Amino acid sequence: MVDHLANTEINSQRIAAVESCFGASGQPLALPGRVLLGEGVRSTKECRKKAKPRIFFLFNDILVYGSIVLNKRKYRSQHIIPLEEVTLETLPETLQAKNRWMIKTAKKSFVVSAASATERQEWISHIEECVRRQLLATGLQPSTEHAAPWIPDKATDICMRCTQTRFSALTRRHHCRKCGFVVCAECSRERFLLPRLSSQKRKEDVEEQGLGSPGPSAHLAGAVCGASSGDDDDSDEDKEGSGDGDWPSHVEFYASGVSWSSFHS
Repeated sequence: MVDHLANTEINSQRIAAVESCFGASGQPLALPGRVLLGEGVRSTKECRKKAKPRIFFLFNDILVYGSIVLNKRKYRSQHIIPLEEVTLETLPETLQAKNRWMIKTAKKSFVVSAASATERQEWISHIEECVRRQLLATGLQPSTEHAAPWIPDKATDICMRCTQTRFSALTRRHHCRKCGFVVCAECSRERFLLPRLSSQKRKEDVEEQGLGSPGPSAHLAGAVCGASSGDDDDSDEDKEGSGDGDWPSHVEFYASGVSWSSFHS
């Protein structure tokens, strides 16, 4: 690792640059002993409707990500995840999506992609080592409860609970916060407070029939690899404008041969 960078001028400059890019909308990131280990200049985060570009910063105790307005100059929608809450899961390859893994916490779980298998392994190795050290330093146990990732909207055209309702422009999709299924309004009438989200003091949409599995016809290809859960940030970012005009196409992301990440030593 890079413990020797703690409290050095170069590390302070790097963290200050990240804070500057997020501006007043972001939280202060500089703390004694905190080290910026690396950044994913162009990673993708799978959201409800489509994969979107995100900037990721790995510190020795937290993972920070946000949306890109102007690369290396301006970011927004900052999210901070304490590493002691993080568990990773490598996902299988498909023709449409490669080099993916899931970041899981009790409040939020989501899928991200790297430009190559090597880059994915770098990220996983660095994060897992940071998590191990953070758990050792805090004396905490690894998290065993994780939020369900939301199934992407496009994964199904019918309600995954009743398997009867077909979605349309007039019949909208809902997401159960407990299991992440895409369900209809009738199947998401019930509410109860999820303990892992209790700090928000709000009742979450939960399927009327509770915690069971979706109907047999709802097991669609790719449905197990969802988008985000917990505090979904897609709507707010869409309202602000995408700001992602220079984002490469899906093919370019995997075929460019350019590393989208860098790690400090």
